[in-house]
Amino acid sequence: MFRTKRISSRDNADFRELKKLCASVHARRRSGRVILDGMHLIESYTRRFGSPEAIVVSETGQGHAEIARYLEDRPEIAALILADALFTELATVDASAGILAVVGLPHGVKDPDPSADAVLLDGVQDPGNLGSILRTAAAAGFGQVLLSTDCARAWSPKTLRAGMGAHFSLDIHENRDLPEFLAGCRGRSIATAPDAALELYALDPADLVRPVAWVFGSEGQGVRPEVSVAASLRVRIPMPGRVESLNVGAAAAVCLFETARRRAGGIALATPGASC
Repeated sequence: MFRTKRISSRDNADFRELKKLCASVHARRRSGRVILDGMHLIESYTRRFGSPEAIVVSETGQGHAEIARYLEDRPEIAALILADALFTELATVDASAGILAVVGLPHGVKDPDPSADAVLLDGVQDPGNLGSILRTAAAAGFGQVLLSTDCARAWSPKTLRAGMGAHFSLDIHENRDLPEFLAGCRGRSIATAPDAALELYALDPADLVRPVAWVFGSEGQGVRPEVSVAASLRVRIPMPGRVESLNVGAAAAVCLFETARRRAGGIALATPGASC
């Protein structure tokens, strides 16, 4: 039987600390901890990193078979059982599943690898877009993502929710100097630009089978000039319809899965080492 501790007062010290973690980016940064909401995120974390530091369950959630089974399998974790009204104050989404986990931010993530595939995000400020791109990057087989200083927070509750567990399959590097990384990368780097002469589907096959760093920009401005000029190629996504641009999440999906499609086509891998 798993161990429990019941909390029914807002004055409880554990509850006050949990509320800070849910509401404040500064509290999360200071403590090095984040909140995961829902079984999908919690199980994704557990598969890669092991048991969370703490589990928080609503009184109603305690009766859910999936939650009870998860706790029974991990007797080393003492679950905090919150009155439903208190749990509602912590839930990071409108329809919470009744379970939260407190986890430490992954430590020991290696430095960005300039010779490996990468996704670079320049000023993507919407957490939903950021989480969607992280999920797409993981699905397309990219292992590292670099974020400029003005991107949305990768580990905020909304970004985590939109990422659907992709965070735990990626090396995520926040607050990075993107031109500096591009200057040192040893594969091909490609920035999206609506006015580029080169179309995505006209890329040389070798440009997508070697290690590639894709660069995507903010929802309004796109890739900034100082970042775009540091990439070795600029491409546009052809759009025969009557729209001027794509959502950055959609643009990333098109480009990353075009990369995956080219690689699945049996084209021989070019020798890495060409400078950007």
